[in-house]
Amino acid sequence: MRVLIAGAGIGGLTTALMLHARGIQAQIFEVAAELREVGVGINVLPHAIAELDALGLLPALDAVGIRTRKLSYLTRSGAEVWSELRGLHAGHDVPQFSVHRGRLQKLIHDAVVERLGADAIRTGARLAGMVQDEGGVTAHFANSIDGSAGMTARGDVLICADGIHSAGRRVFYPDEGAPSWNGVMMWRGAAEWPQWEDGESMAIGGGLGGKFVLYPIAPAKEGRQLTNWVVNIRVKDPAISPPPANNWSRQVPLSLVLPHAKRFTVPGFDIEGLVRATPTIFEYPMADRDPLPRWTFGRITLLGDAAHPMYPVGSNGASQAILDARSLADALARAEHPRAALWAYEKDRLPKTAEIVRNNRKGGPEGVIDVVERLAPAGFDNIDEVLSYEDREAIVGGYAKMAGFGKVTRAKN
Repeated sequence: MRVLIAGAGIGGLTTALMLHARGIQAQIFEVAAELREVGVGINVLPHAIAELDALGLLPALDAVGIRTRKLSYLTRSGAEVWSELRGLHAGHDVPQFSVHRGRLQKLIHDAVVERLGADAIRTGARLAGMVQDEGGVTAHFANSIDGSAGMTARGDVLICADGIHSAGRRVFYPDEGAPSWNGVMMWRGAAEWPQWEDGESMAIGGGLGGKFVLYPIAPAKEGRQLTNWVVNIRVKDPAISPPPANNWSRQVPLSLVLPHAKRFTVPGFDIEGLVRATPTIFEYPMADRDPLPRWTFGRITLLGDAAHPMYPVGSNGASQAILDARSLADALARAEHPRAALWAYEKDRLPKTAEIVRNNRKGGPEGVIDVVERLAPAGFDNIDEVLSYEDREAIVGGYAKMAGFGKVTRAKN
């Protein structure tokens, strides 16, 4: 069996490794001319880390990322709503990791090159079309550098793991249009900064319409470590305002972001100082797409953000792509026919991810902050008088169970 994969992001690369581990040949085609360490911080949850650990990648993760210990939910003014342990500290068999997206992608990429060979990844190849028949699928890739004819590849199946603007998805859903925007703009960055608290903890302050996110994404050196931050602000009514064009990773000036960042407080942390120290700030609309009725069309299927782009709440985007990769590789390894494998994969993963997409639109586990801020807009002295521990646990723990990493362990102050 030969599998063609469009997209060398985290999902596509992990799929190639999973397939190789099961004796299945994979070839990746990536639109970028070269793979670079782009992006900022992400979190990968224990159920996804378990899959990377099975591929032997845990030592490489430890070299570039942080084993997350604690996550605290705060109001915009810094009052604690909820605090819980994460990863190994919460009783999981493997850690949760906070890591730079580019460094995570690079370590998976390096493993693909080492195990499958340097020619397993073709860069500068944009998926331009595909034709399938009873014997397989033929994919056409244009040269994304100069627009020339590019190349044609033949395989048993084609996996479209080419992101939220997926060319493969557009073939089957040509009238879908642009991603759905909720009116929230995200500004993201990372900078070397003095270690905060234990150097292993996260804080999220504020709900879906206005939020500040803070966590380290690299091991500390001499008391400093690469620290990731995100500012989310609802700036428009999405019903009447589309997202600004060409701003999916647009660089923006400090003057645009700083007034919004100064609206938040994290106890013991200089938010303004970190934002000012950030060399490059990126802007993204908080966008997703509606869950699809199907991903699979004969010998072609979707994976990761091409299949189920979701709001970045609950630390689920990269994690779900990794879980997709495991499910798909297992299905291809055990099915009698590639078509049957792709349908089995879709049957497993589509309903699970669709539920996460819908839940994330309501705020995911961070919705507990929205509830508290709505009930006590002027603040509070005792959180239990605003919303009981049991009610807060139901919101946070219910999401963890739904998303497949269901242990919630309260952090003790």
